[in-house]
Amino acid sequence: MLNKTAKTYALVAALTALALGTTLAARLDEYRVLPPNHPAIGYRTTPADNSIEALREKLAKDELKLEFDPEYGYLLSVLKALNIPTSSQVLVFTKTSFQAPLIAPRLPRAIYHADDLSIGIVRLGEVLEIAVQDRNLGTVFYSLDQVRSSRPQFVRRGNECLQCHQGPATSGVPGLLVSSVYPERNGRPIFDAGFYVTDHRSEIEKRWGGWYVSGLTGSQVHMGNLVVQDRAAVGSVDLREGANKTDLKPYLDIGAYVEPTSDVVSLMVLEHKTRMFNLITRVGYETRLAFHAANADWQAPDASLDQLTEEDDRQHIDIAIEELLGHMLFTDEALLVDPIQGSPNYAQDFQQRGPHDKQGRSLRDLDMQTRMFKYPLSFLVYSDAFDSIPAPARQRIYQRLREVLSGQDRSERFTRLTAEDRTNIREILLDTKPDFAEVWH
Repeated sequence: MLNKTAKTYALVAALTALALGTTLAARLDEYRVLPPNHPAIGYRTTPADNSIEALREKLAKDELKLEFDPEYGYLLSVLKALNIPTSSQVLVFTKTSFQAPLIAPRLPRAIYHADDLSIGIVRLGEVLEIAVQDRNLGTVFYSLDQVRSSRPQFVRRGNECLQCHQGPATSGVPGLLVSSVYPERNGRPIFDAGFYVTDHRSEIEKRWGGWYVSGLTGSQVHMGNLVVQDRAAVGSVDLREGANKTDLKPYLDIGAYVEPTSDVVSLMVLEHKTRMFNLITRVGYETRLAFHAANADWQAPDASLDQLTEEDDRQHIDIAIEELLGHMLFTDEALLVDPIQGSPNYAQDFQQRGPHDKQGRSLRDLDMQTRMFKYPLSFLVYSDAFDSIPAPARQRIYQRLREVLSGQDRSERFTRLTAEDRTNIREILLDTKPDFAEVWH
């Protein structure tokens, strides 16, 4: 059962998705919520296939032990087992979790993340909160009791999570979102003052309300590190007061957390991942639903989108693919007017994961001068979720990538991609993504 705060959060997340804009809505109907329990999807009935399930299996076979820490419970052991760097730590102090009563500006929730995983912990909380991108189902949610046990168990949570985590703000599928709000002194969001679902398309000044942010953003102000003292004066909040903070000690007992940071670059990567994974899920759902409507098998060796008709909702797949293509190529990215600098530890941990091409280049190479990445194609093209997109749709994505990167498609939408960008991305993919190389050649 959701508490009052969580219900309000779910409602506003859906309503304020209207702020995503009419242009976006014309490309993808994000208000069309896809049915997760449809027989073609089976969100609750299909066995999950993700890194938490793999960890559960290791625990069941006694191939791995989780160690309990008196201060952090199972957090550190879980992060180590899942290869999630502690440098990814970001802190959110708005009451937008089912553990909302325990969250406040002096007691923020800490989130740690790697490519397909996010782990949340609330001090004094009873559970770890886990969200993982499943290969077929979208985002799946688990919890782990923070009580010492000889056999700690990851418990898969039910459809109650989808009351907040499926709607227009998550592209109509089970997913994640990063929100930005004006928070009161107790951490409660002032929803009627502004609610923003943020990703790499969002202007910096609309981001991170209700989050702590450590790092330098230059002249670019943001909503982080601030609480509203007087609801009546919310319109006169000076965003400069929260920008360019490298020390969070004035705000909270930072020594009570694993890291002393809530890294700005980590936040930006997290924002990018949320919508990217939501769109990957959307393409997969649309494809499975359309093939089911056509009484066809998308897993057949000769399966193709060409066997679908408009009556089978083929157009929904095409629109979802184009939206995913644009997002993975950062066509709508909000460009930076000043460099952004976060923790060198997180930047190093993130970039070293690769893969790298023969020249040592990687889609993880950060820019943070005028844009997020040096080579503007999402590193999540290497994710298990992307590789699990039904083959007919994935082949179409690769064909569209080939058209764009070869210069065959020079439409206005892709004008930000220079000839050098297209060449660099193409060369990196040909070295590091064998199935793309097959389509290219």
